[in-house]
Amino acid sequence: MLAKLAQTAAPLTAAALEKSSHALLVLPFAKSLDGLREVPALDRLRAALKRRNMKAEELAKTPVSVTLAGGGLAAFLMLDGGKSAFERQSLLRRALAPLLEEQPAELRLAVFGSAEARRESAREALYVAWVNGARLPSRRKKPAVRPLARIFLHGARDAGGFAEIASVAEANVLARTLTALPANELTPAAYRRRLRNIARERRWRFEEFDMSRLRRLGAGAFVAVAQGSRPEDAAIVRLAWRPRDAKARIAIVGKGICFDTGGHNLKTAKYMAGMHEDMNGSAVALGLMQALAARGMPLAIDAWLAIAQNHLSPSAYKQNDIVTALDGTTIEVVHTDAEGRMVLADTLSLASRDGRATQPDLILDFATLTGSMGYALGNRYSGVFATSSELARLAVAAGEASGERVCVFPLDADYEAGLESKVADIRQCALEGEADHILAARFLKRFTRDLAWVHMDLSASSCGGGLGAVASDLTGFGVAWGVEFVGQWLAAHAASRARRRAAARG
Repeated sequence: MLAKLAQTAAPLTAAALEKSSHALLVLPFAKSLDGLREVPALDRLRAALKRRNMKAEELAKTPVSVTLAGGGLAAFLMLDGGKSAFERQSLLRRALAPLLEEQPAELRLAVFGSAEARRESAREALYVAWVNGARLPSRRKKPAVRPLARIFLHGARDAGGFAEIASVAEANVLARTLTALPANELTPAAYRRRLRNIARERRWRFEEFDMSRLRRLGAGAFVAVAQGSRPEDAAIVRLAWRPRDAKARIAIVGKGICFDTGGHNLKTAKYMAGMHEDMNGSAVALGLMQALAARGMPLAIDAWLAIAQNHLSPSAYKQNDIVTALDGTTIEVVHTDAEGRMVLADTLSLASRDGRATQPDLILDFATLTGSMGYALGNRYSGVFATSSELARLAVAAGEASGERVCVFPLDADYEAGLESKVADIRQCALEGEADHILAARFLKRFTRDLAWVHMDLSASSCGGGLGAVASDLTGFGVAWGVEFVGQWLAAHAASRARRRAAARG
């Protein structure tokens, strides 16, 4: 539940500020404070800057907090429109940190500058306040951390109540909440129940492909991973949303491994810790679908979530097993800890197997897939692969606009030589480990039927100390990026269709 918003176009007065317990004041970039006379408590801000030996313009890099006459706390910063979305969001996160650390029930947010600057500042500040004001699951004995309940916004109004940015924040919180749940609470069975309830609440279509059904269909790649778990509660879940005015179809696919031991190739304690988060890709896919539907995007959307666990047991799959995927591809198992690409192979096949008239125009998949992507990028970017240069360009542009930065990696066909098998159609991976993130993408591409496809390897799903807008280690990375990417893609898709129609008439 996000903090409720009360908004007014009236500026924040000195009297109201002094009575506030917690306030964030967002100023436009300026060399000095002389032109900002409408900002209350300027004398306190000047004194704080003097004490720190700071210039006013340094507020665009370093927020400053001051104590108010009534004992409240106010944070000041400047947002520079010339900075990137990531830099602006990071600054807002740092400014809000000392305020939210005190667990306020209410926050007073004031924006200043031109009408356009105020509205944009309000959008960014509200997003950062909403995602960080919510509380993630905790089982500590201490009193529950109090979530932010209300935001009073001064200086900007929006007829829709900033509903679009709220929908993205809510979806980010959903993704992080699910990812934070321990593995003994979010089992595949429990996850499926949650998804069924979400679908019922939002009036989405809900369909499950359980183990019995997947065996009948011949989804041997997914079954190989899931067969090592007891009970057999794994499934591929399909959620569908169908607006009346859909202009295109997309499929969103997510890896939902609720816990990953590595299987027979057992992880060490260091690398098994945190493996309840290996379902993050499915949480991001779910959050993205929720945000797109809440914004009323004219898209027919299917979310395909691969929900399973990768356990070590006598029935678990093994190195050198050969399994047959849903599309008939035979796969030589090389390493049982490369389970993500196995469950995604059959899930991608399902997502792309509908008849030509109902195949998706675009497939997006999200997965905490490979350790090598983390070695390549660290945890401040996520890596993406795309089947066209235009999709790659849109992916980068969406990262710049959303503040969730991505790096495009090659998907050239000659990399697939590393997956050649002497006993099956393809090897699952290579033991050498070189460029495994690229080999994994090439492996997955085989199951997309050559449809337009973007794959995100979520190396930035968790970042110690937070990342961009988000202060928690769990970032929800991919939700805000996905909303921006799909919006840009849909505009480009519509323009392309219009050009084709015009050419046909001409």
